[in-house]
This record gives sequence, C-alpha cells and structure tokens, in this order.
Amino acid sequence: MKYITRAVWILSAVSLFTDTASEMLYPVMPIYLKTIGFSVVLIGVLEGIAEATAGLSKGYFGKLSDTSGRRVPFVQMGYALSALSKPMMAVFTFPLWIFFARTIDRFGKGIRTGARDALLSDEATPETKGKVFGFHRSMDTLGAVIGPGLALIYLYFYPEDYRTLFFIALIPGLLAIISSLRLKEKNAHKDKPKVRTGYFSFLKYWKQSPAVYRKVVAGLLVFTLFNSSDVFLLLQAKQAGLNDTMVIGVYIFYNLVYAMFAFPMGILADNIGLKTIFIMGLLLFAAVYFGMALNSNLYIFFGLFFLYGVYASATEGISKAWISNITGKMDTATAIGTFSGLQSICTMLASSLTGFIWFKFGAATAFILTATMTLIVAAYFFTVPKPVNGVGEV
Repeated sequence: MKYITRAVWILSAVSLFTDTASEMLYPVMPIYLKTIGFSVVLIGVLEGIAEATAGLSKGYFGKLSDTSGRRVPFVQMGYALSALSKPMMAVFTFPLWIFFARTIDRFGKGIRTGARDALLSDEATPETKGKVFGFHRSMDTLGAVIGPGLALIYLYFYPEDYRTLFFIALIPGLLAIISSLRLKEKNAHKDKPKVRTGYFSFLKYWKQSPAVYRKVVAGLLVFTLFNSSDVFLLLQAKQAGLNDTMVIGVYIFYNLVYAMFAFPMGILADNIGLKTIFIMGLLLFAAVYFGMALNSNLYIFFGLFFLYGVYASATEGISKAWISNITGKMDTATAIGTFSGLQSICTMLASSLTGFIWFKFGAATAFILTATMTLIVAAYFFTVPKPVNGVGEV
C-alpha cells in the first residue's frame, strides 16, 4: 500500500487516539453534566456554542493554513487543545469553566480540520484520494469503537465514576499529541508573504471557488440540513424496545461497520468514481430512514444500523476527497474548511428541525421527510458534471 504514506499513517493514528478519547466520554457526557447540576436546556446551549465555535473556526483556520503555506502547526495545536480539554472538564464543575473547557475542545477541532485534510490531500493523487481519505476514516472511526467499549468496561467495575473517566481519556489524548510531533511539513513556504486573514475571510472563497465546488457543496449542505444527529436513530431504537445496553451496543456495532468499510469504499471509489459511491451512500441513507420510520422488529434495527455504517463509509471521507479533487491545491484547506464550517452550522439546524418535526408530527414523519429529501439530493448530484480537461476526477 505505497499510497498510504508515513504522514497518512501518523495522521490516522492521531485521529484514532483522539477519537478514542472523545468517544470514551460521548455516552456519559450528558449524564455527567446532569450530575454536576446542568439542566437539559443548559446542556443544549453548551453543545450549541461548542459546535458553533468549531464550525466558524474551521473556515478561518483552513484559510490561515493556506495563506501561511503551513499545515503541521495547525494539526498539532488542534489535537493538543482537544486532548487537554478532557481532564479540564473534571477539575472544576463551575458552569463557566465547563463552557470554557468544552469550547476549547471544539476550537481544537476547528484549528486542525482544514489543515489535516489538506495534508491528506497532499499525500494523494487524484487517483488515490478515495483510498487515502477512506483509510483515515477507518482508523478515526475505530476510535469510536474502542472508546465506548473502554467506557463500558470501566463503568461496569466503577459505576457512576464519571469524573475519573475524564482523566483516563487524557491517556489516548497524550498519545495523539506525541504522535502528531512526528509529522513533518511537506512543502513549507518559508518565503511566502504574510497576508492578513480576517475571521470571516474564508467566506469570500465561495465567490472565488470553481463553479463545480459551489454546486457540490450546495448539495452537501442541503443534505446536511436534513441529516440530524444519530441520537434520533438511537432514540427510535430505544422507543422500539431496545434496552440501554443494546442501544449502546448497536451504536458500537454501527461504528465498527463504518470502520471496516471506509477503506474498501475508498478503494472502490477510486476505481468507479467518487460521485458514484457518494450517491450510492445517499441511497443507503434514505433506505435506513425509511426503515426506521416503518420498522418495529428489534432484529431489523441491527440490519438498519449495518446499512447506516456502510452509508457513512461511502460518504464521510468520500465527500472530502471529492472536494479536494475539484479545487486548487493551494486552496484545499480553505475549501474543506469552508465546507466543514458551513456543514457544522447546518448540522445544528438539522437536529433542531428534526426535533421540531418529531415533536409536532411524530418520529415516522420526521424520518420519512429526511429520506425523501435525501432522494431528491441524490437525484441532484446526478446533474453535477465531471470537470473538464481531466482535472478533478469524480
């Protein structure tokens, strides 16, 4: 696998360790916050501010990475902040401190995302983008299997000892920091003139970007508006009769499928086209949501979460590989950062929209509407042309 270079291995290992730390805390975060006095409303405000911080900073730091010509410092700083924020949440329980620590975590994600994905893109050719991004997603998502598994084992022996879990999460976080120190700048532009970069300057890229970029990203954002949090899928499974252990189990199962299929999907995408695989992923997503609306059989839920894992493997890394192939090499971090930032904002709106529809019209209506809109978006992507002159193969 000569296309999986040293840098790709390091970035993938860093993501694996970081996701292990984050996903170790994901199942217990709401419970922990409630035990220290956070109301449901305050938890919602906390997550909203954290995600907004991550969203807006992704575009800015992506642009800053491109204008400075550097990637590695952004990657190292971003992962370091996320790692150090975990134990910070357990040191003090004051609401303002918790807000600060959670925001630092998301800020770190914003700093690293564009630069990291640009580094991955720099390590690939247009013919190997699917493989490289797919391999990275496989390793990253493996952390979402290991993390909750470790949390379940720990809480089995030490029930309700949530605070200690936050300190334990520092261990994989430190491994991520140490691994990131082995990264080397591939093409450092030492003589590149300094350009003042405003916080919202990345938004100008939308007008300057290639037409195919705007068309692809517009479709991705519309899909994101209807792609709500996985919590709604887990809630539907819970209401159908799965107990708490089975709900966590099915979530781990989904991530395991995602991790197993992401790399093979990337290989397949390089062979038959990134766009083709992405559209296939959307069709699987629609099938899952129709199934969630109509199914009441507990065993079928595992089949649906299996398909959901395959969907994720066919879209998450593939979308970034696609974007990196239809934009200029010098704008990769800006292009991906701008998309990721707008995507974060749309994700927040999506969960609010789905929650409202669920409350007013029921779960089945919410899932059917999401599935229907996804089919419309899939049809829209068939209209996206292949770039001319062989540039940006899709």
